[in-house]
Amino acid sequence: MRRLLVLGGTEFVGRAVAEDALARGWEVTVFHRGRHAPPPGVAALRGDRTAGGGLTALEEAAAAGGWDIVVDTWSGAPSAVRDTAALLAPRVGHYAYVSSRSVYSFPAPAGLDETGPLVDAPPDAPPDGDADAGYARAKRGGELAVEAAFGDRGLLVRAGLILGPWENIGRLPWWLLRVARGGEVLAPGPRDLALQYVDARDLAAWTLDAAERGLGGAYNLVSPPGHTTMGELLESCVRVTGSGAVLRWTDPEPILAAGVRPWTDLPVWAPPGELHDAVHRGDVSRAVAAGLRCRPVGETVADTWAWLRGLGGEPPRRPDRPAVGLAPGKEAEVLRAVSD
Repeated sequence: MRRLLVLGGTEFVGRAVAEDALARGWEVTVFHRGRHAPPPGVAALRGDRTAGGGLTALEEAAAAGGWDIVVDTWSGAPSAVRDTAALLAPRVGHYAYVSSRSVYSFPAPAGLDETGPLVDAPPDAPPDGDADAGYARAKRGGELAVEAAFGDRGLLVRAGLILGPWENIGRLPWWLLRVARGGEVLAPGPRDLALQYVDARDLAAWTLDAAERGLGGAYNLVSPPGHTTMGELLESCVRVTGSGAVLRWTDPEPILAAGVRPWTDLPVWAPPGELHDAVHRGDVSRAVAAGLRCRPVGETVADTWAWLRGLGGEPPRRPDRPAVGLAPGKEAEVLRAVSD
């Protein structure tokens, strides 16, 4: 039986990792701050990686036995990854760090693989004031910390857009809840615009498989280009919600002219061009060759809707990330403009 430590393990990706490992019959421990309930069936350790003495419980548990694999999803100051990786290096066989394709220097050209140029970020540097740049530097700093402590026993999972149940950023939940309200929905085109994303559960399965096999180094982890389209995503939202919403497909030009921001006001969407190349046209052939399999978009959408309906309230949202989604008044304004 494999022994897994998940640093986090109570939300979105970390939770998906813990649940996948439990389904394999693994022994799972989560180390978290106690803000959210861990999945049933795990052993839980409490601590705050940003506080003095915050690793005490982890250090005591590691000294008592250690783990085969650790999965870390940290996205804050990379010094937390540095300290944890240094502590665990003598007691853990393999360290998988869920990083991001944001570590590539922007703009990342279409077809960029793992050899692309990276942002500059030492492993002890705090994120800077620019939210996007700070996230990229934090993730790259985390990568460097893992490499320094674990060498080729470190797996760097450079995820792209992540969707699925337990999402706490709000991208797919926003689209589902908007479509569920019905009426005319501003659907950003082109309808056949290719998208890349990875379901958190597919990311979890690949990461555990790869770590168990001892894979090391960097892997871009997102679906192959064209796995789905904007049309398939939004039409799946209409189908699963049963709302009867009407998708009003609209060219990018009038949307952008109205001051609507891609990716944030209209989550997931990036119009053809520099941003789309960076987020939806990456090379993932290395991960595919190493076993990456991605479920159909309809399954991701349906399962996320089922999870949302079972919440009985608003979906969770990380306090350190800005809200996403277009205000109803702004959507109505754009729809009126394109109807004239």
